[in-house]
Amino acid sequence: MPRFAANLSHLWAELPYLDRFDAAAAAGFKAVEVLFPYDMPAKDTQRALLANELEMVLINAPPPNYTGGARGFAAVPGGAARFQHDMRRAFRYTDALRVPMLHVMTGEADGDHARDTCIENLIWASANAPPGLTLTLEPLNPVAMPGYYLNDYALAAEIVAAVDAPNLGLQFDSYHAQMIHGDAVAVLRDYRPLVRHVQIGDAPDRGPPGTGSIDFDALFAALDDSGYTGWVSAEYKVPGRTQDTLGWHRTR
Repeated sequence: MPRFAANLSHLWAELPYLDRFDAAAAAGFKAVEVLFPYDMPAKDTQRALLANELEMVLINAPPPNYTGGARGFAAVPGGAARFQHDMRRAFRYTDALRVPMLHVMTGEADGDHARDTCIENLIWASANAPPGLTLTLEPLNPVAMPGYYLNDYALAAEIVAAVDAPNLGLQFDSYHAQMIHGDAVAVLRDYRPLVRHVQIGDAPDRGPPGTGSIDFDALFAALDDSGYTGWVSAEYKVPGRTQDTLGWHRTR
């Protein structure tokens, strides 16, 4: 059975940020992820992790763009300087929090120029990432993220191959995989050699596992059969109290 982590940007969102770490530990989780921890001083997050003996397994880049605009710049032509500036800040957070994985968001773009831009930026990021840090690419479905460049697993695999860096791989999200390709389990099996991190949410509403169309028993079995030993992070929308949605976790 996979090792489960909790995404604290979604789970226990009804609690103040630092209290979510206490709640995750009390529920039996040993690891967490936070999409954008940049509003909180890294030392405060670090203390919450240490107090609860939790591992932070992933954050997102870039930091939020409070001036407006699309989220992410990796595939946006003409944005290399902004991309590098934001990545350096994200690298400082991964170093402070000892985070092993950083999800690099591509932003809104399309076409061959965007593809070439994405590859060039990821070559730079892979070469400048701190030792031990893995960069991930996650295809996002167009219903949830209209206009987002990386919206297909085949495209993501093509870019990973073009960058050809040992510290770059795919981030598999069951919700997005199901929405994009219709069968999350088949997507996992097809692209498993490239997968470095896994997130779970049901489709079509990114609800808790067991509330939609994904066969999670088959998904978890496929992960076990493939030899995956990384974390599987629960990243889903919570209808009400988070504690009331954890039946899928308690029975495993």
